[in-house]
Amino acid sequence: MDRINEILNHDLFIECVTKNESEERDRKFCRHNMGHFMDVARLAMIFNLQEQLDIPKDIIYAAALLHDIGRFEQYQNGMPHEQASARLAPKILQDCGYDNKETSVIVTAISNHRNADIKEEASLNGLLYRADKMSRSCFACPAEKECDWKADKKNLILRY
Repeated sequence: MDRINEILNHDLFIECVTKNESEERDRKFCRHNMGHFMDVARLAMIFNLQEQLDIPKDIIYAAALLHDIGRFEQYQNGMPHEQASARLAPKILQDCGYDNKETSVIVTAISNHRNADIKEEASLNGLLYRADKMSRSCFACPAEKECDWKADKKNLILRY
């Protein structure tokens, strides 16, 4: 997990997380912070094991840590955060020792983490999509009634 710790200490990653926190400081709905990133990583690992996909742990964790790093740009200039995150991630990945093939797989999953068409894929794309959606505890959220997520997307019962 050396490369994951390099991501956690990368200046651009820290800058993006800090900007997300600043933009969401008054947000009452789900936030895009380290708690969310780690929940996504751990759920994706569970799915990876259950589905016997054998995706390397550091690939899963890298995708989970980086999938929402561009969220601040959505607030600042309207760029969809999956696009912003996919634009920011390659620099971090390459600086942390990921090769071009690994970077491409991770960035593709980041780009698609809001694309419901891939949710059932037996791939990093599908894992990241499912883990991201399952990471939200809507059943315990005090702002659930005000949330604009469609009812069929909300986690109103505990599954994992």
